[in-house]
Amino acid sequence: MDSTVLRSVAFVMVTIFFTVISRRSLCNPRSHGFYRYFAFVGIACLLLYNQPVWFDQPFSGLHCLSWLLLAVSIVLVVHGLGLLRRMGGQGQRQSAPENLAFENTQHLVVDGLYRYIRHPMYTSLLLLAWGAFLKRIDLLTLTAVGLVSVALLFTAKVEEAENVTFWGADYLEYKSRSKMFIPFIF
Repeated sequence: MDSTVLRSVAFVMVTIFFTVISRRSLCNPRSHGFYRYFAFVGIACLLLYNQPVWFDQPFSGLHCLSWLLLAVSIVLVVHGLGLLRRMGGQGQRQSAPENLAFENTQHLVVDGLYRYIRHPMYTSLLLLAWGAFLKRIDLLTLTAVGLVSVALLFTAKVEEAENVTFWGADYLEYKSRSKMFIPFIF
């Protein structure tokens, strides 16, 4: 079977997987998971479309920057998930039944990386998308990375509104002393 066909089949399968995982969120456009779904699908598109050139000139300037972004992406998601598991606690949120289990933290996590940025896992996804984009820069990848970035910005904004509803003044105070995605900048 041709590589393009295999990548297309893989894209369909990954999209079905994310659709099943996100089915409750997709029924509620006011949930952060609704927008995150589109980010996941966009990232899958970037990764699979760029797969043929992933290791072409692996030590060129753009590829080295790409490798750096991908490595930092992995560190952020591992660190962020670890902090949520250790410090966040788990519980059911009646106000957000579409959330995945790990998202239903009962304690506001403000330590570690969360001290500086409110969304390390979304930052991880942004770095993953931009790292994949740098493997092959063309109109399709530029469009995809732009859409992923917008979807993740919407995801974070909607999640922050949910967090203000859940944690109230504590979250507003945390929001005032931390950045969204990039420490000290944004």
